[in-house]
Amino acid sequence: MTAEAPLVPALPYGRLIPVTVHFDDLDALGLLHNARYPLMAERAWAELWREHGITFDGDWAAAGDACHAVRELRVSYEAPVTRPGAYAVHLWLERLGTTGLTYGFRLCSADGTETYAHGTRVLVRLDAHTLRPAPWSERFRVAGRALLRSRD
Repeated sequence: MTAEAPLVPALPYGRLIPVTVHFDDLDALGLLHNARYPLMAERAWAELWREHGITFDGDWAAAGDACHAVRELRVSYEAPVTRPGAYAVHLWLERLGTTGLTYGFRLCSADGTETYAHGTRVLVRLDAHTLRPAPWSERFRVAGRALLRSRD
């Protein structure tokens, strides 16, 4: 007899990326530290973009679309994460512009049904030499369009 994997509900947009909350992510009260929520989202995005061959290894000149800066971060906390274990981050794009984007995220239960926090982050793609806004590559734009919440 084998155990069946739990069914993950189909998401109407975006992707659900598994993440792990470790014991040392919890604060002195045993709650996921507030700074860890956006960190979980960042790790999930890194995993998602790695699937598309977009990675950062410390070389800004070679980073391409991974050369970007955060312009804004907003997080709302809905319910505390009280134990280590398997969770997920639901990721999507709200807006994909020429040099910037806004992505949405939700730290949630592994099956995506319970939300612990949600937020948005605005990124600006940078030229590695001038640190001025630069356009996203077409490869990045193709991958990003598939994540748009609304494709109108």
